[in-house]
Amino acid sequence: MSALAGRVAVVTGGATGIGHAITRRLAADGAAVVVAGLGKEEVDAAVAGLTTPAIGVAGDLAAPGVADRLRDQAVEAFGAVDVLVNNAGGGVIRPTLEHTEETLQATIDNNLWTTLRCCLAFLPAMRARGYGRIVNIGAESVRNGLTDHAVYNAAKGGVHALATGLAREFAGDGITVNTVAPSYTRTDALDAAFAAGRLPERLRTVVDDAVRLIPQGRPAEVDEIAAAVAYLAREDSRFVTGQTLSVNGGSSMS
Repeated sequence: MSALAGRVAVVTGGATGIGHAITRRLAADGAAVVVAGLGKEEVDAAVAGLTTPAIGVAGDLAAPGVADRLRDQAVEAFGAVDVLVNNAGGGVIRPTLEHTEETLQATIDNNLWTTLRCCLAFLPAMRARGYGRIVNIGAESVRNGLTDHAVYNAAKGGVHALATGLAREFAGDGITVNTVAPSYTRTDALDAAFAAGRLPERLRTVVDDAVRLIPQGRPAEVDEIAAAVAYLAREDSRFVTGQTLSVNGGSSMS
């Protein structure tokens, strides 16, 4: 029997990059999947590639009410949600003093507000059912202070802290809350953007610095992040909560 057979998982930012790998892995493990993303076309394409029951929901989860709509559509389709993966994110990576009001707001919105709003939307029903798995996607850079990541780290650090606080608060309700913290991770979209010259050259320096910090000498692959999420989404991870699982090739150790 598949590890997640009979379970329903919501993956935010689930149509592209790391999120798409998570979506595919949870589906391969037997879960019905709700793919949330910003654009309808990319969400529909991600759903079309799955072999388990799946729906897509498009919208900006940082905006009030959108996470509630995501929850309602998930429940309408599948009856309940067992697993919430807060993967939606992304920020403007630049030297701190070069940030603008717009880039500061976007970084906090995309990472912290999306996660907070989804947790608030899905936790009540999880508590009522006495079961839930919440996995937040954080960042290794929170620990190692990666080049030009201070503002991004402020947002992702909030995601890490939210997980530990919720884990303690809801531990008696059958709900676990954990964080997976990837190091720099190769994605097709980022590789293509570099190859096409669509990204500032200074970002190449940021990436090179990130890889130099990894003793294994390479970036993470998206499927390696998805594997960590899949474990924390399972029933038999029930005694793991409030933890940060770093998938980082050894770039920080504890």
